[in-house]
Parts: sequence; structure tokens; C-alpha cells
Amino acid sequence: MNIAFIGLGNMGLPMARNLVKAGFQVKGFDLSAPVLEAFAAAGGTPCACAADTLQSADVVVTMLPASRHVQSLWLGASGLLHRLRPGTLLIDSSTIGATVAREVASAAAALGLDMVDAPVSGGTASAEAGTLTFMVGGTPEQLERARPVLESMGQRVLHAGGIGAGQVAKACNNMLLGIIMAGSSEALQLGISHGLDPKVLSDIIGVSTGANWVLTNYNPCPGTLDTAPSARGYSGGFATDLMLKDLGLAVEAATDTGAIVPVGSAARNLFAMHSAAGQGKLDCSSVFHLLAARTS
Repeated sequence: MNIAFIGLGNMGLPMARNLVKAGFQVKGFDLSAPVLEAFAAAGGTPCACAADTLQSADVVVTMLPASRHVQSLWLGASGLLHRLRPGTLLIDSSTIGATVAREVASAAAALGLDMVDAPVSGGTASAEAGTLTFMVGGTPEQLERARPVLESMGQRVLHAGGIGAGQVAKACNNMLLGIIMAGSSEALQLGISHGLDPKVLSDIIGVSTGANWVLTNYNPCPGTLDTAPSARGYSGGFATDLMLKDLGLAVEAATDTGAIVPVGSAARNLFAMHSAAGQGKLDCSSVFHLLAARTS
């Protein structure tokens, strides 16, 4: 099977490497020359432009930053959908709006192409290890076509529903993550303001009704968890700007249907403040410092 992989960034490059390891013939493109060199060193075939990756492709995997990049790649007068052979499968693992996923899938179907949206959960460490979770939107038949490719990059392949459902599931998950990150940071800072040891407080909450994944696996307070981004100056992990983007997608999805997400909207505003303060590149758990008690 010949695979084209477009978007070899922090997530895309390790995902493409795992496809090469699985024995697929993989052509790849990214705007970064050093990334293309790393891809070539892993056994992939780098290409000078996105269009060049599509020659003889049976499957095209995209991992792009935002909705506008997916639309620009495939749609409009300069879009590349028309360069694909009928029957080609598109797997978009970008995190984008569900309406955009449906728009591209509709245009693809009109040309005899299959498409699934398959955003991921797990971050760069899971991308490297091949243990990502894929949330897939598409028909059962399309999912089965995509499964061998997805299972070469991930540990779990979950069918969320029709096209766009994967994006909605991702938006729901990351909205809740943002809410829990903000709430956990608030709780820890409240305890600290009263003189509590944040590690002791984390242990207490961890066996009480406030227990959650953030406190036990991604604690935002430095000195509480050696493996968390907070232990390395909030480097790596999931950037504040990415969290802000995903919370924006969740609010957008709510607007589409009239759903009410007041807590999600509040979390979005909080991370927007944090990003505007110049912390957008730091891990999202650095919002912990924004919530520190103010002293007179």
C-alpha cells in the first residue's frame, strides 16, 4: 500500500515514521526542510510539494494545523482533490471543525473518494510510541479501510459515528480537559494560599471525590509530579495555544447546534487570557500560575 503523508510536524513525523516501520511505502511533505530530512532518515520518501506525494497514493493521511489549511489543501481552484484517483482513501487526523470535515468529505465523495476524519488523543509521546487513540468519523466500511493504517500508528481506533463525529468527540474531550485543568489549578492554588503542601493536597484529592486524570498524571503544580511538563518548566506537552484552539472549536461546535457550554466558554476565556499574556507556547498546565492568589 502506498501512503502519502502531508504535515510532518510534532505529531505527523512520528506517525509517519510508524507507518514506515509497519512496512508501508510512505511519501511525505512538510514546509520544514529539517523535518523532511528526518523523515528521509527514517526511511520515508520526502517530496518537494504536497502534490508530488499523491502520485500512486492509495491512502492520504493529513495532519495539519487548522481548518483553513485542510480547506486550502483540498478545495477550491488550487485544491488537490482532483489529482487523486477514484477510490483513494483520505484520512484527516488534523483537529478541525466538524463542518469543515463534512465539507471536504462531501467534495471528495463527488469525485469517488472516501474520507474519514480521525483526530487523535495522546500527544507527542503516544505518537512516538504508536499508542495514539483515534476518534473516527465515517461509515463502518470506510473505517475498516482505514483501520490497518490507523492501527499502525495507534493503540485504539474508536468509531464515533458519521463523518465529522470524530472531530466532535475530540472537541468534547478537549473541552473537558481544559475545564479540568483550570479547575485543578484553581483548587491547588486555593490550598497553597492557605499554606497547604500542593503534593499532599494532590494526594488527598486523588483518593477523594475530586480525583481526576490531570492531578494524577499531569499535575500543573511544579514539584508534585516528576513526569509532568510542570517539572520541566512547562516545556513540551500540549501548548496553551493548542488548548485555546480546541476550546474554540468546542464553542464553535456548540454554536452550530445551540448547545449550552458556559463552563467550556469560561475555560476558553481563561486560556485566551493566558495566551495573551505571552504564555501560548508553554504547556497548557502553566495556566496554574495565572490562577495564583493575588496579594496586596
